[in-house]
Amino acid sequence: MWDGEAARAALPTVLEGFGVTLVATVPAFALAAALGLALAFVQRAGPPWLALPVRGAAGFVRSTPLLVQLFAAWVLIPGLDAPTLGVLVLGVHYATYLSEVYRAGIDAVPKGQWEACTALSLPRRRVWRAVVLPQAVRNVLPPLGNYAVSMLKETPLLSVITVHEMVHEANAFGSTHFAYLESFTLAAAVFLLASWPTSVLIRRLEARLAH
Repeated sequence: MWDGEAARAALPTVLEGFGVTLVATVPAFALAAALGLALAFVQRAGPPWLALPVRGAAGFVRSTPLLVQLFAAWVLIPGLDAPTLGVLVLGVHYATYLSEVYRAGIDAVPKGQWEACTALSLPRRRVWRAVVLPQAVRNVLPPLGNYAVSMLKETPLLSVITVHEMVHEANAFGSTHFAYLESFTLAAAVFLLASWPTSVLIRRLEARLAH
């Protein structure tokens, strides 16, 4: 049975946890977006002696669970506080997925444009900066938005390294006040309200870049 009083009492705790969730998600996604682009560039245009080990390392990270990576980093990387460690692990984990997204976007650039750049003898750096990357990023905006939302919803895993994000706080409130229904419902509603603007923003950005 829904208890309105319990819901009102749980709301500040849930919102406080959401602040931690947001603080973890934003820098982690910024790291994933930048590192993913670097990984895609190295795998696509880097020398074989670097591209091969980078491809192998990215495949290893993608093939192992995020939860295991968090535990391993917690044990093997001492000296970092839990929120910073969580941001790093989340960022690296998602960077390996985003590198594949960027790679697909780069491969989608028409071959004729590569050939035109070669015919014009444009410097390689200018080709990537002025021709390839703007089109590749525009191609991959929808999946980037999806991964941002996915990362937001995976932040509860950070509780295993003592980061007290929203779901952890909702669970703690529920166990203390016997109000799991109210606290978890509020947490789900906050996730929905946070995810929806991200999807709208990505669609608007995609529409703007299409013209």
